Amino acid sequence: MWLDIGCGEAHNPRLVAARGARLGAFDLAPAFLRQAVASERTHPAGVRYLRASVVDLPFRSAAFDVAMAPMSLVDLPGPTRALAETFRVLRPGAFFQFSITHPCVVTPHLRWGRDAVGWKLARQVGRYFDRLSDEIEEWMFGAAPPEIRERVWVFRVPRFDWTLAEWLNRPNEAGFRRERALEPCPSDEVARPHPAIADGRLLPNFLQLRWRKPSP
Repeated sequence: MWLDIGCGEAHNPRLVAARGARLGAFDLAPAFLRQAVASERTHPAGVRYLRASVVDLPFRSAAFDVAMAPMSLVDLPGPTRALAETFRVLRPGAFFQFSITHPCVVTPHLRWGRDAVGWKLARQVGRYFDRLSDEIEEWMFGAAPPEIRERVWVFRVPRFDWTLAEWLNRPNEAGFRRERALEPCPSDEVARPHPAIADGRLLPNFLQLRWRKPSP
């Protein structure tokens, strides 16, 4: 049984369910859950949804074989309690995989250096150690077509920044053992028709980490 932590509108759990996984998913935001449930009603994928907080999971201990958190832990003021709860609900030997914006290159201060014709060459980063507990970040998916941008609100989320060392140390302190790390880099074939992600060829915008709950 898989668990999706912070499922949003259900894009990711539906992809996993389509590959044969039995899945439970939750989110704290009612708007996201309404969209997730609506998708399940119109195109059933066998995913069970509920509203819950990752800092107080309504599941028994050792209930899940896999947990995933695609880009959801970055929206927490401090994932320490979330990591402890995730550890609790996983069975021994299960793995936990999450993705985050790369803390070394997605910092409070960002500026692109470009060549004479405007092509990106390098990124200037700074304020790496700042704690932004009172800043609200606004953003929209870069690939969203104009007609979508005109009729939807931008995402407004508080920004919380952990250093790379913290993202590597806190899961260990919760009991996990790191198994693999990945810095995604789009291939030329993928980046060429999608200019919005081409800067991922210059530096990693995201970091993926997989952890294992040790067996006794």
